[in-house]
Amino acid sequence: MDAEQVARLIDHTLLKPEATRAQIETLCGEARRYRFASVCVNPSYVRLSAELLDDLPDVEVCTVIGFPLGATTPESKAFEARQALANGATEVDMVLNVGALKSQDYDLLRRDIEAVVEVAHSGNALCKVILETVLLTDDEKEIACRIAQEASADFVKTSTGFGGGGATEADIALMRRVVGPDMGVKASGGIRSYEDVQKMVAAGATRIGASAGVKIVEEARGGASPSPADGGTY
Repeated sequence: MDAEQVARLIDHTLLKPEATRAQIETLCGEARRYRFASVCVNPSYVRLSAELLDDLPDVEVCTVIGFPLGATTPESKAFEARQALANGATEVDMVLNVGALKSQDYDLLRRDIEAVVEVAHSGNALCKVILETVLLTDDEKEIACRIAQEASADFVKTSTGFGGGGATEADIALMRRVVGPDMGVKASGGIRSYEDVQKMVAAGATRIGASAGVKIVEEARGGASPSPADGGTY
């Protein structure tokens, strides 16, 4: 992959709770310069990000729903998603209800995902489902992937980055095997280098969530540059 191809895989991410307006402006400026796939920001910064990137239809505005615990109701998540789209989001990354999955309450889990998918698709937005793989057994990961696929989500995704672990090649390979070739798989959590990206793509990832997007692309170009936005653990 060349540097431009790498950039088009990356959701350039800043989800720290203490993120400032100035940091979001920097994040969006980097997305403008490098043409990342998206910026991924907390819901309160969606409108600002959409305004800053309004003239760049190839850079999406992504936000998070039910973040970071996923333990709110389907109705609450749907409301969050509806408000995010109204503010300019074009992609939403929702945290599934991990407790429902572990309780084998698959009806609630399905309704949880479907509620957000319905809102997203009604607004021509993509929906990614965050599994929080570090908390799950392999069997639970498989079940979550199947239910997300049945609910018509566009991607399954590894992690919030706040759950004590991140993406692994093994998890990406498992997710890709379960969902097949046509559904998106997003690797996120702890991806900090071009080498990390290459490993995740080789395992089956089609999107990368990272706060180190600038550093990664500069490494792909043969150099190195830290990201001033410093998105944190994601």
